[in-house]
Amino acid sequence: GPSWLGALLFLGVQLPALWPAAAVEVHTSKEVTAVNGTNLRLKCTFSSNQPISPDLIVTWNFQPEDLSSHEPVFCYLKEPYEPTSGPFKERVTWDGNIERHDVSILLWNLQPTDNGTFTCQVKNPPDVYGTIGEVRLRVVQKVPFSEIHFLAVAVGSACVLMIVVVIIVIICRHRRRKAQEKAEVADAEL
Repeated sequence: GPSWLGALLFLGVQLPALWPAAAVEVHTSKEVTAVNGTNLRLKCTFSSNQPISPDLIVTWNFQPEDLSSHEPVFCYLKEPYEPTSGPFKERVTWDGNIERHDVSILLWNLQPTDNGTFTCQVKNPPDVYGTIGEVRLRVVQKVPFSEIHFLAVAVGSACVLMIVVVIIVIICRHRRRKAQEKAEVADAEL
């Protein structure tokens, strides 16, 4: 009777509190490699169950490999704010598009001191909790010779070899044709 009805009403009021709140999900590459002195786009996208809030906040931070400190890299709150001091001053720019859920940044003139982990956090009120995207950056002196490079060299070499073979066949046929024409002229003269 009435006790079941009261229990159901109580449970109906309490259930929404037990469900996890909708959260912002942040997506990044796990690891990237770039050459010293080049520029790199650190891609970060997000998804949220809420419409994009005018109070959306994006924060990028950096943790060096030696875990010595946590450096702020970039902030977005209604507009992009580049750092006014620190190692990324005048070396980072906004490269995102909030409407497309893209909160990427562009790092300029990469240096070995940029080796470490970059984190991207997005708060889209009322979604203020969620995952934090992490990208581990490795700055190298040269691009390592990967399987893709090997494949490109192999395919390129095969194409060059085929072109050389075709040219040799054309030259041989041309010479053979000239020799036949000379033989026909000599036979006609006799």
